[in-house]
Amino acid sequence: MQNSPTPFYNPLLSYEDNYHQGPFGDFRNLNVSADIQSQPERFLNMEVNLPFGIPAGPLLNANFIRAAFKHGFDLCVYKTVRSRAQASHPLPNVLSIHPAGKLSANVDTVLADNQYTQPLSITNSFGVPSYNPDIWQADMAEAIQSAQKGQYVIGSFQGTPGNESSIEKDYARTAVLVNETKAPILEANLSCPNEGVNKLLCFDFDKVERIAKEIKNVVPDKPLFLKLAYFADDNAIFPLLSKLDGVIDGYSTINTLSARPVDADGKPALGTDRPTGGVCGDAIRWAGLEMVERLARLRARLQNHFAIIGVGGVSCTEHYQAYRAAGADAVMSATGAMWNPQLAIEIKKSLNK
Repeated sequence: MQNSPTPFYNPLLSYEDNYHQGPFGDFRNLNVSADIQSQPERFLNMEVNLPFGIPAGPLLNANFIRAAFKHGFDLCVYKTVRSRAQASHPLPNVLSIHPAGKLSANVDTVLADNQYTQPLSITNSFGVPSYNPDIWQADMAEAIQSAQKGQYVIGSFQGTPGNESSIEKDYARTAVLVNETKAPILEANLSCPNEGVNKLLCFDFDKVERIAKEIKNVVPDKPLFLKLAYFADDNAIFPLLSKLDGVIDGYSTINTLSARPVDADGKPALGTDRPTGGVCGDAIRWAGLEMVERLARLRARLQNHFAIIGVGGVSCTEHYQAYRAAGADAVMSATGAMWNPQLAIEIKKSLNK
């Protein structure tokens, strides 16, 4: 296995240092030519150069978004924001993980270290940090303005318990704040923080329904996506899709799979207070593809036309094509893009052959 090139998010630095000093590696070069001629596609009611981009997480601010656009990522999700500031977990936040065989959805124990080798999988643990709206609103607006023709920013957000009378109200409040930046697409994060598979909001269907309707009530004219975790079978998620039939515009899936990362001595690699972390990258591609296939199958069953964004383990053209074949209307890559900022350009060139 070979070591990976310099990622645009430096896992050895804190979240705050990455925010103020990044992006790194190739993303520092904004004099790149990603203007590769291709046939634009329709995504929702928008014309996009290629329905490929970077999901919520590594694009911390307008500097990261601008660099991603310059490098040919045409759908870029601004990192999840909140209605008030929340600090990041301390280091470590990102570690390489080395599963023994296929990672399951059963919170496996995996070896974690700083050896970022290919095929690359990582665990991340940030706690969904956010700056105050008076900082991120202006910055998100700047990021949106950096989009060129056929490129779009998606504003990711989530509610915070205690900020309003209910989590539903805070989701709605934060959606309004995101909408004020003129983000063309909204995404409500229902699958963080990674506190264990039984604590994710997306598994509480009644609350999700209330959240989605609260958001649509205050921002009725913008496409709304929900970010979901992995569901093990059709029957596990069909009731949610039925509840939201005609309410929301699409789903982004998956976020991560939960695991227990340990160091060489078997101790919690993220610290004793964080025994679990979300896994991204190569190890979860099977789950992302399975979820896209499941949503596409149930979409046909419901005779609905919600859009599907496929996420998880995409690091080459073949992975992008596999997601599209599975039914994804758009595809995104976090880990693959972080360690290969040329990924979008490579995919466009490959598809043009």
